[in-house]
Amino acid sequence: MARFSVTYWLGTASEADARARAEEIALEQTVEIPRDIVPSGFVEDEILGRIEAITPNADTRGGYLADISYSDDDIGDDFPQLLNIVFGNSSIRRDTRVETMRLSEGIQRICPGPRFGIDGLRKRAGVEQGPLLMAAIKPVGLSTRQLADLAHRFALGGMDFVKDDHGLANQPTAPFLDRLKACTDAVGDANARTGFSTAYVPNITGPADRIFERAFLAQESGAGGVMLAPSLVGFDVARALSADPEFTLPIVSHPTFGGAHVITPTTGFSHKFFFGILQRLMGVDAVVYPNFGGRFSFSRDECRSIVDGCTMDLGGLKPILPAPGGGMTFERLPEMRAAYGDTVMYLIGGALLREQSDLVGACSRLREAVRTRH
Repeated sequence: MARFSVTYWLGTASEADARARAEEIALEQTVEIPRDIVPSGFVEDEILGRIEAITPNADTRGGYLADISYSDDDIGDDFPQLLNIVFGNSSIRRDTRVETMRLSEGIQRICPGPRFGIDGLRKRAGVEQGPLLMAAIKPVGLSTRQLADLAHRFALGGMDFVKDDHGLANQPTAPFLDRLKACTDAVGDANARTGFSTAYVPNITGPADRIFERAFLAQESGAGGVMLAPSLVGFDVARALSADPEFTLPIVSHPTFGGAHVITPTTGFSHKFFFGILQRLMGVDAVVYPNFGGRFSFSRDECRSIVDGCTMDLGGLKPILPAPGGGMTFERLPEMRAAYGDTVMYLIGGALLREQSDLVGACSRLREAVRTRH
């Protein structure tokens, strides 16, 4: 019977302690009853989590890594149940963290993965090589006309994607429908003038009963993608939208409300898992996350591990674009190129918005800088 496996970091002092902890997780994540009353036969042999390996952890945290496998029958055809098996009740434990996982055929059936991925986004943007570029229109409080003007100038400057700030929702100053039409039209007008293929990406995060409506309104209006905050609306919302055969736009994932999942090294999820593997299971095509050296605390190594999670072999699921933001500036381009190479979509907001006197020119200079081969 097919099985998938999850690797957990366990903050224990000895291999014996780590094995005992792993046995507790294997029970808790599946049968949730004492080991001595687990029914023999199918439940014990297949449903119960199975410890595959216990190995010392090599990084500064110490502790051990435990590989535990689970049966596809544990999850059925249910993505939330998959997440429940991966890290349900055990997420409440201290000194326990999900590091990575290996998929089974059963997981791939319920998680077809990204529709576009890296190659699809490149094709839509018309950029075969080099980093892609994404700008954000903001702040909240600007009128629809002002936001559309920003989108227009970003597009004239050749940004590949122009997205809403994650704080733009349905405020009176720029209601969703008004903003959607105005920004789509503004970007379309700019493309007609320049020949670029800039895509407007509205934020569709909102009440559960409106998300799909907004997604399809974006599609009908001619938008080039949509942005969701899965930690706010639910991980299965992104998966369900991506898997909907009637929906044909790329999905960008925003990290807001998700920080508590990753910011401590001894609980939650590794950066690689949360911003890479999980996003691909949800079916998003690009994932925004805080860049190293910016106003958040992610390290260069953590950001590089996100790239690994976005691009590693994952049982046939398409690789997706990492989109670092929150600290992108012209001065930092060399170190970011060294860290990320070409398989990246730079998200730049404030650094461009500082250039209000010549925003189009600033976008053009950025485009030239990242597309120049070194």
